[in-house]
Amino acid sequence: MADASAITAVLGPTNTGKTHRAIERMLAHDSGMIGLPLRLLAREVYDRVTTRVGEARVALVTGEEKRVPRRPDYWVCTVEAMPIDLEVDFLAIDEIQLAGHDQRGHVFTERLLLSRGRRETWFLGADTMRPLMSELVPTAKLVQHPRLSRLASAGTGKLSRLPPRSAVVAFSTPQVYEIAERLRAQRGGAAVVLGALSPRTRNAQVAMFQSGEVDYLVATDAIGMGLNLDVRHVAFAALRKFDGRDVRDLDPAELAQIAGRAGRHLTDGTFGTVAPLALPDGVAAAIEAHRFPPLRRLLWRSSELDRSSIDALLGSLREPPRVRSLKLVRDAEDTAALARLAEDPEIRARARGEAAVGLLWEVCRIPDFRKLLFESHVALLAEIYGQLTGPKAALDTDWMAERVAEIDDVGGDIDTLITRIASIRTWTYISNHARWVRDAAAWQDRTRAIEDRLSDALHERLVQRFVERGGGARSSSGPSRARPAPRRAEAEEPVQLPEGHPFARIAALRALLAPGPAAPAPEDDRARWVESIVGAPHERFSVDAAGRIHDGDRLLGQLARGPALLLPDVRLAALEDVGPGARSRVLRRLVAFARDLVEELLGPLRSPEVRALPGAARGIVYQLEQGLGTAAAREAEEQIAELAPEDRALLKAHGIEVGERVIYVQQLLRRGALERRLALCAAWFDRGRVPACPAPGAVSVPVARGVDPRAYAAIGYPVFGTRAIRADVAERVHRALVSGEPAARLSSWMGCPAREAPQVAASLLG
Repeated sequence: MADASAITAVLGPTNTGKTHRAIERMLAHDSGMIGLPLRLLAREVYDRVTTRVGEARVALVTGEEKRVPRRPDYWVCTVEAMPIDLEVDFLAIDEIQLAGHDQRGHVFTERLLLSRGRRETWFLGADTMRPLMSELVPTAKLVQHPRLSRLASAGTGKLSRLPPRSAVVAFSTPQVYEIAERLRAQRGGAAVVLGALSPRTRNAQVAMFQSGEVDYLVATDAIGMGLNLDVRHVAFAALRKFDGRDVRDLDPAELAQIAGRAGRHLTDGTFGTVAPLALPDGVAAAIEAHRFPPLRRLLWRSSELDRSSIDALLGSLREPPRVRSLKLVRDAEDTAALARLAEDPEIRARARGEAAVGLLWEVCRIPDFRKLLFESHVALLAEIYGQLTGPKAALDTDWMAERVAEIDDVGGDIDTLITRIASIRTWTYISNHARWVRDAAAWQDRTRAIEDRLSDALHERLVQRFVERGGGARSSSGPSRARPAPRRAEAEEPVQLPEGHPFARIAALRALLAPGPAAPAPEDDRARWVESIVGAPHERFSVDAAGRIHDGDRLLGQLARGPALLLPDVRLAALEDVGPGARSRVLRRLVAFARDLVEELLGPLRSPEVRALPGAARGIVYQLEQGLGTAAAREAEEQIAELAPEDRALLKAHGIEVGERVIYVQQLLRRGALERRLALCAAWFDRGRVPACPAPGAVSVPVARGVDPRAYAAIGYPVFGTRAIRADVAERVHRALVSGEPAARLSSWMGCPAREAPQVAASLLG
């Protein structure tokens, strides 16, 4: 990407609105891309952006998930998955201080040094990056904003005395489970957020917390990277974590990143520890003042790789940096996999030539989502590379199907489901390499469907284990003495004892009396329906002329007045059987559908060719957009006067007719477009001021008393005298009148009685 763009480094503490500002800035450009540190955060930002502009204009790209519409303007990605060769006007990288991370830092450093937007580039992160940012990107403008709310230490407190809207942070899965179990017993339940959760499960858990269904959240440091939650207090239950190599203390800046989740926007927040744990001396004061030692070195790896041979590739990966503030990444997972595979004589024999070595490097970059034995991961990579370099040059379909089928099982406990989700992520990642698998799209659908089923089952298990059914959030007045609601039994494999064993008859009797697998509870069916709505394609929904949104026969919501005619809001239907957390997620999906509805309607005005029209023509297009495809010629006199003959020809070539009385888009006068225009008018104009839907083929309708004339124009029937006449017909009649045709003869053209024709004609000529 070009280096000439303006570069801004927005550095500072949490809750200063960095990511929000970057999103707003990106949407002010015609195209943009934002790189985020977590798949979960990428999905959250994708949801926010699609709520603004619709899903048709936004791509989501992570290692395992690619939602790329036909012509996206904006790209929301994980930093590793950013399509860096794609040129966009605006580019942003979030949490840039992760350039100092032992495992991932080199990717962030590469983006810092090499990735640029055509017009503007933003780097967002902690103030600890300030000295190195000045050194490595000297042209960057350094910007800092104050935290929007105060963050204060609350000291140490008992778990049973935590205030509502608290997040308890631990750094091991067993401890997260233990704390969540205790909160269930004391306060009725908690939502759980782990880094290993899929976005689908994480969103369902967070939705319970955000809506108040539960008042507590138990999480790992997965919440530390910008996830926006209604947290007022963060309580650390641990201060040490396993970082992939060693168990170590978190440094103050890392603790601050997590503590800063407390207090969103203008609401103050607090942080502290769960007794008997206490923060080391001086750490609380440092977090309150947002003062931490600066990063001294960033992780780095050469981006200029030599793929002529395995040894040359390893050599270029180990090439030391020439700048003292950069440090070569050690033990990167992909480099370690390559080094191990290089010891295999068969792999060496296959990896000859630049293409074969390049393919091997691609295979080595498959992430080890399972985090089991490294040898097991390397063995899988060797098998994949062997098949890709074999006679078929693709993965064996039966082999892949067998391994995927092993994962497609929603039975088991929480840890089992988390392991299966990690495993299916591997195959989703692989299926996103279209050259590796036959019918890649079908494999992507299959693996995504399996992850969805596993995610729904995992959410159910989490709720069963950590939330008291039917109890909702506990009162904050103190711990409850009520017994936890019984959990639904999970199916277990019967114990098989050999014949003659002293307890064999007892085991057989227990197996005979044991209940079968539990049938899905109604709430589980509702959860699956909600998830199907949240992930549904645009085509699943329909909207009628009154603005009612349906899923098949079920009414979901109604378009409602938003900040502008082109930005309608959505009012949900009752949906009494859906909880408030789920309702908020359905609402987000329907708002995105509303944005796509506008984008679909105005598609003829938003093609790249139309956007590239000269200034005066673009002004006309803008007025057409604001009128849903119709504009009065007298209101665009200045732009029309500036149109060159070739501009008129270009507009006409794109279906835009510049008439003497009306400017209109012929395509938007069709029946389907008319109903969508009416739906948007029903949301924007006051009740009773929206016209009825004209009958099919109607060239005009009588103007109804009380109906806003602007509403008639917005559906393509501008008002002339006593009639609202379809825009193309109005222009045809106007031309005939100008040429001397008597008004009485044109009443049939106007679709009105002869007695009304003179008044309508006078208005057309006026």
